[in-house]
Amino acid sequence: MADIVLIAESYGSMLLAPEVPCLIVQWHGFANRQQFQSLMDRGLDLYIEEATRTQPLGWLADTRLISAITPTDQTWLDTVWNPRAYAAGIRHVSFVLAENVFGQISVQNYTANTEAAAAYTIEPSHHRTLPEAKRWLHKALHA
Repeated sequence: MADIVLIAESYGSMLLAPEVPCLIVQWHGFANRQQFQSLMDRGLDLYIEEATRTQPLGWLADTRLISAITPTDQTWLDTVWNPRAYAAGIRHVSFVLAENVFGQISVQNYTANTEAAAAYTIEPSHHRTLPEAKRWLHKALHA
């Protein structure tokens, strides 16, 4: 089944993968702070809306083409976005790994911050391909 495009921007997209089911934030390259936070916030709003119809529902981050995420945005993810995501019901985040070292470091930092958080428990998992990331998330959601 093909993923359904919900938001399409030059720097990233939000997709729905009904077969998992999950929302996918897919990065197309560098996003400045406003773009990054906007897509993450709009994606979370879509997650909350879709979760009223679809349970369980997961979150997948396709970071193959992501660039560096600034320390300020890393802190924002850890202290603002993740607690909101947890409150919305996100318990697992499946990643498709970044192709460049800057994206890899950004995903590693997110994972370390998320695993160290005391205020919420979100389990990150890293995968080489989108099908692998979808399979893991499907299993995690239906365990």
